[in-house]
Amino acid sequence: MHKKYLAILFFLLLIHTYGYCQEIRSVKLPELEKILTENRHPLLLNFWATWCVPCVEEIPYFISQVNEYRKDSLQLLLVSLDSKDLFPETIQTFIRKRKWAGTFIWLNETNADYFCPVIDRNWSGAIPASLFLNPVSNYRYFHEGQLTPGRLQELLKEMISTEIPPPAEVRE
Repeated sequence: MHKKYLAILFFLLLIHTYGYCQEIRSVKLPELEKILTENRHPLLLNFWATWCVPCVEEIPYFISQVNEYRKDSLQLLLVSLDSKDLFPETIQTFIRKRKWAGTFIWLNETNADYFCPVIDRNWSGAIPASLFLNPVSNYRYFHEGQLTPGRLQELLKEMISTEIPPPAEVRE
């Protein structure tokens, strides 16, 4: 009986450790584009940096509120726009210190004029910035600037509850 409890305790410890110690992965723009186009679930991308105070303020409630929508298969992807000299050690330490759990990537691109229009043609490059996508309903919304917890909740509800478009009529 004790072995069973020890095994469960070990498993829970692994989950806890994994949640806070995930490695941050480097991606180039083509890989990020592939994530966006091949994703089949509601997805919230948040673009942030360790030096961006509004970014750091909003990430905890992004993580918290997205967890409320796990039943809807909502995924959160936190995309660091920090400079190359901070990747991976400084960014990873920053995430671990705050005990943030989630999927983090580092966008290995330095030219905002190149990657910003791919994410949204109106993106000035300011952060924080968030992209809400629901491929099932073709929902897409881009927000530049910090979101309040209330506004984030509204946008998540809108993204999740957006009706699936009816099939196009067949014309004879």
